[in-house]
Amino acid sequence: MKRYLILEDGTVFAGEAFGADKETNGEVVFSTGMTGYQEAITDQSYANQILVFTNPLIGNYGVTLEDYESMQPHIRGVICREVAHHPCNWRMQDTLPNFLKQNDIPGLKGIDTRQLVRKLRTHGTLRGRLADSPDDAESIAAKLRQKNLTKNIISEVSTKTPFPNPGTKRNIVLIDFGFKNSILRELARRDCNVIVMPYDTTAEQVLNLKPDGVLLSNGPGDPKDMAAAFPMVREVEKHLPLFGICMGHQVFALANGADTYKMKFGHRGFNHPVRDIATGRIDFTSQNHGYAVDPKSIDPNKLMVTRVEINDGTVEGLQHRQYPAFSVQFHPDAAPGPHDAVSIFDDFMSIVDQRRKEESNA
Repeated sequence: MKRYLILEDGTVFAGEAFGADKETNGEVVFSTGMTGYQEAITDQSYANQILVFTNPLIGNYGVTLEDYESMQPHIRGVICREVAHHPCNWRMQDTLPNFLKQNDIPGLKGIDTRQLVRKLRTHGTLRGRLADSPDDAESIAAKLRQKNLTKNIISEVSTKTPFPNPGTKRNIVLIDFGFKNSILRELARRDCNVIVMPYDTTAEQVLNLKPDGVLLSNGPGDPKDMAAAFPMVREVEKHLPLFGICMGHQVFALANGADTYKMKFGHRGFNHPVRDIATGRIDFTSQNHGYAVDPKSIDPNKLMVTRVEINDGTVEGLQHRQYPAFSVQFHPDAAPGPHDAVSIFDDFMSIVDQRRKEESNA
């Protein structure tokens, strides 16, 4: 069956349908990852987006439950050059086309993804529609230009009620802006007792749980939509070690007076080199974000830039000068991607343990 991608600038790409039989709108973005398609599709940071894979073949090793980053993906669509319908892998439990169909996610294959990605790199992220017919392309494009497809999307992907991920060592509150399961896995490896809380949790609710530390998770959309979380961050960082990842990094920056901006086409994939300013160490990192912290807006008396992206100078890390609070723009949990920076979780644990030691000696 034919399927079409209609972009807000009027461009139409024709290809073949796979996955769910439905039409959908989404912000069209691309990932440079060579693999990890299942983790990307189930990453809530792609909520309300149509994801283009630059690797020419996806689906070749199937789908397995162990690699889910969320159990209910909110991605709007998947685009690739070619999809494998008969994968072979001892771990696989399903094929990618069946997985997309079961999760009501439409796919488009057989288009020139190189041409599409060049357009996105030149013009920036574009809104698009996966449609069954190109006949009404002009009016569809006009409607797409008027839509905000990611407004307040975190309220849809965040948990509605708190839930635990039990452990026996450190007590950590995870604020869910659209967290990846790989964050929970890294905390579990360090035997943390985690309570996952909704995105709109207040400082009072956090402090009443008497945690040893707080982690602000990744998530989709514009960080300025999370203004209600800023007072919580400002209060919690005074009392507890705090660590932000991706969206959590941006919320941490905004809560401390900095500003953010929408990037031209964002960072998506896991080949982004990041330099630690203090040590000069370079890590290759997994990233998925369309917004970044404006370096000119950072108050040097309040926040210190700790890491930068080598290719474009994007702010990749921040540290509070007064409190034990810090953040990174990338995903140290990877999944998919290199684990160069996974030790950042150990750094957070060290800060938490130091505070516990100081409190016990007080």
